[in-house]
Amino acid sequence: MGTVVTAQRDALTRFGYALSDSTRTQVLLRLRHGAAYPADLAVTIGVSRQALSNHLACLRGCGLVVAVPVGRRSRYELADSRIGHALDDLLGLVLAVDPSCCPDSGDQGCC
Repeated sequence: MGTVVTAQRDALTRFGYALSDSTRTQVLLRLRHGAAYPADLAVTIGVSRQALSNHLACLRGCGLVVAVPVGRRSRYELADSRIGHALDDLLGLVLAVDPSCCPDSGDQGCC
């Protein structure tokens, strides 16, 4: 397998891993609307700050989010605006393929 194909495979695998957890998915979906502080994300998503911290570390490791220092705090945002567009496209595709898959599922996941 060529280097480019391997890099592409690894990138999609990281993206899939990030989306495999409903909390991480909620974080990504929230950040597509703009940057947020961890404490606000924890409240919005309904998880502890410690749990959120672990998920943010995972998303940073996957290269999907970045921490931007703001004074003594860090604000999180998508590493690239195209990630938000990809999430919108992926969500649209999933719902187009099977519109009954996720009716009002919130963070429950599909199928």
